[in-house]
Amino acid sequence: MGQIDGQNLKVERYGREQNTAGPEALATEIVRSNPDVIFVVGPGALIFKKLTSRIPIVVITGDPVMSGIAESLAHPGGNFTGVSIDAGPSIHGKRIALLREIIPTMSKLGCLALRLSWNGPVSGPAIRAAAETAGLPLAVSLVEFGASEADYRAAIESFSRDGANAVMVVDSPEVDQNSTLIAKLVGDAKLPAIFTHPAPVEAGGLMAYSFDLIELYKRVADTIAAILRGAKPGDIPFYQVTKFELSINLKTAKQLGLSVPPALVASADKVIE
Repeated sequence: MGQIDGQNLKVERYGREQNTAGPEALATEIVRSNPDVIFVVGPGALIFKKLTSRIPIVVITGDPVMSGIAESLAHPGGNFTGVSIDAGPSIHGKRIALLREIIPTMSKLGCLALRLSWNGPVSGPAIRAAAETAGLPLAVSLVEFGASEADYRAAIESFSRDGANAVMVVDSPEVDQNSTLIAKLVGDAKLPAIFTHPAPVEAGGLMAYSFDLIELYKRVADTIAAILRGAKPGDIPFYQVTKFELSINLKTAKQLGLSVPPALVASADKVIE
């Protein structure tokens, strides 16, 4: 799209390395630097809503309407636009149903999530509602920003103590960054798990029901380029994910002593043998 970092575009990257005082302090620092556009992935979008109504903000987030950063998907109206990865509460029910096809005796579901994400207005309530509809009690284990390997191990070990016999790994950039480690730890704990991206399935996780992250980033790039050309974020519709792909690791299923129904294997977009 003609925007080249170091030539006609300056990209400033922010993360824990630049600010260890927490997400609120980091967001304040970013807004103070007064960029032309801010790109945020994950639940941190809500923090920026409190800090600026002027700087255009492009997000990959859950339900932007429910979280209050957009008036509607078609007409966001304010200074936010981007991509919604939330296909409605039914997506969590779908993931629970997929787990149940492989583990029909599932009696309690463990949920591993970032605390900020789970305690937001969308993720935690939607998953609780889906589990209630499925008649499944939950064992919830939350991690903080910057959680260590020991923190993740303790979180996953708690599921077995709480009687969970399957795990849903709730997506956020923080958790996704550690998804390969999580796949190993749930494997060590002999727990079947469903993820929201295929990479941990390739690393030994049981299954994923995922959206195409590369496609989403291309959508984001289109939106950022449009804003840099002068478009207003409130006039750019949010793109909502509609296509999901199923990945299954049959080797992991065998190691866990699970039988994957042939019909489920046939419906999978990616099968690891």
